[in-house]
Amino acid sequence: MDNNTDFINTEISFPNKSGRRRDLLPVWIKIFLWMFLVFFALMPVAIIAGLLQFNFQISLLGLSTYQPVSIIGLCLIALFAFKGIVALGLWQEKKWAVGMAKIDAVVSALICLGVMAYEIFGHTQSFSLRLELIAIVPYYYKMNQIEYDWVNFGHEEVIPEVTAD
Repeated sequence: MDNNTDFINTEISFPNKSGRRRDLLPVWIKIFLWMFLVFFALMPVAIIAGLLQFNFQISLLGLSTYQPVSIIGLCLIALFAFKGIVALGLWQEKKWAVGMAKIDAVVSALICLGVMAYEIFGHTQSFSLRLELIAIVPYYYKMNQIEYDWVNFGHEEVIPEVTAD
């Protein structure tokens, strides 16, 4: 009689997740994703309009200016472009997109906190809570929560065969 008994003699494999990576995103993130895709598409127009001396308001994360071709204006355009690239990566289900989305959330939170600190210690010496933080914190949390599934989407997880000696 054989003393080695197979407790599990077959591999257990979990089925591939059906659907798409973007199905991991909640609806509210998809709405923001589309908003930033539209803003990203408008950035070349904003740059050209700014170079042609048109002034218009551009604002994000507490930073605001009426001069698109200024230091703050160009920083805002760069932020919109970064957020647009992240949104495009998420929509196209790129493997790197969730990692970049987490970086986006951290950078956005730091900018909001910096603007809040500037308002307290700067010229106005007043306090205003940036409402963007209400969306940024859950955004980071959700991206952190789905990161493993996003990166490993479509790969079968296999538990190797276990035998008792």
